[in-house]
Amino acid sequence: MTKNTSKQSSANPMWGGHYATGPAEVMERINACIDVDQRLYRQDIRASIAHAEMLAAQGIITDTDARKIVKGLRQVEKEIADGRYVMREALEDVHMNVEARLTEIIGPAAGRLHTARSRNDQVAVDVRLWVRDAYDRMDAVLLDLQKALVEQAEKEASTVMPGFTHLQPAQPVTFGHHLLAYVEMFGRDRGRFADGRTRANQSPLGAAALAGTGFAIDRNHTARALGFDAPMANSLDAVSDRDYGMEFLAAASMTAVHLSRLAEEIIIWTSPFFGFVSLTEAFTTGSSIMPQKRNPDAAELIRGKAGSIIGALNGILVTLKGQPLTYNKDMQETKLPVMDAADQLYLMVAAMAGMVRDMQADRTRMAEACQRGYLTATDLADWLVRTTKMPFRQAHHVTGRAVRLAESRKCRLDELSLADLQAIESAITADLFKVLTPEASVNSRKSYGGTAPQQVRVQIKRWKKALA
Repeated sequence: MTKNTSKQSSANPMWGGHYATGPAEVMERINACIDVDQRLYRQDIRASIAHAEMLAAQGIITDTDARKIVKGLRQVEKEIADGRYVMREALEDVHMNVEARLTEIIGPAAGRLHTARSRNDQVAVDVRLWVRDAYDRMDAVLLDLQKALVEQAEKEASTVMPGFTHLQPAQPVTFGHHLLAYVEMFGRDRGRFADGRTRANQSPLGAAALAGTGFAIDRNHTARALGFDAPMANSLDAVSDRDYGMEFLAAASMTAVHLSRLAEEIIIWTSPFFGFVSLTEAFTTGSSIMPQKRNPDAAELIRGKAGSIIGALNGILVTLKGQPLTYNKDMQETKLPVMDAADQLYLMVAAMAGMVRDMQADRTRMAEACQRGYLTATDLADWLVRTTKMPFRQAHHVTGRAVRLAESRKCRLDELSLADLQAIESAITADLFKVLTPEASVNSRKSYGGTAPQQVRVQIKRWKKALA
């Protein structure tokens, strides 16, 4: 057998009563999470202050010790914020670092802070607070993106462009209507974030390690102090639940998908082969070898980052799927995916809002594109149904023959002669030509939620009121 010669550090002062020597160096490194959860220091200190004040209110510690603890914690927070206290990996996590520095500042009174709590409910409350803040940040930046889209939609409410199915020309729509589709999507995303925040807003603090505590604590006190709706009702669930992280990533993944879809459209639209919109140098990059290039890199990065966020959701689901109750150390691996995804998604949404505001529509190119692909074929069929009372399936067949004739002559439907059309269907009159322009097509789509400019303006008015 090979003798273990791994370097040993001194026992961790937070749990060294049982351990005479420290962990192996590699164990110390794999066990530490300070590089990730040092971001939780504000939440950790906020929760510790609430806990200390509750302990004093319940007579579990003295008011004097509570005041020392609170004053010391605020000093620790300022030192960390100013960069004067650098957290030590040997102390594993943010909780032990804060407590160690608090002990250096106020002495033995710091040891009373951990009465009636555990790192298990500590980390649970800290991460919930962080995720709750992330929910609020996401709502604010998504609101700004919606406003940017509505601003552009208002400018382009009457701008006619091709609508696509299967990325094939389908029917004329207005660019404003197209942009409002994303306002709806991001509205649903905000709803999912708000819904998730509601479920996340319960306090695990006071559940202690897993079984609750024998001290006469007041969990409603700490829940109120931290802005939670209520304390969690089951101590086992309180320390082991990470649904709030999974829900955040699920909502984030759906938002990322919507962002990626819009990014893909911007990439297509800015291609010279489409030329529907342009972006300035603020949201494009050049090429090291091809001086003519203007690449939509911001949109491409959004499209790429969406995959990372979806991957983070898959990762946390796999991490948690086999864990028994209650706390397990691999729960530590659920923090980074949530934090990183929240950071990346915020950046993606902010960049998209910038691109949307930067985007300039080429109305001429969009109008020209509407002349290709027989976009008004459905209008021909609808005219036959309305005017001749022909069954739609028959009208569809007649229209298909007209399209085939136009294709053979390499012309538009409205460039066929009346005689050509009457040879296909004798009931056709010259009035048909009034509906065969893209403008007439979009103006006719007045059903609720349709693409007609008047309907687009109705929706713009509704959204401006909702987003105000």
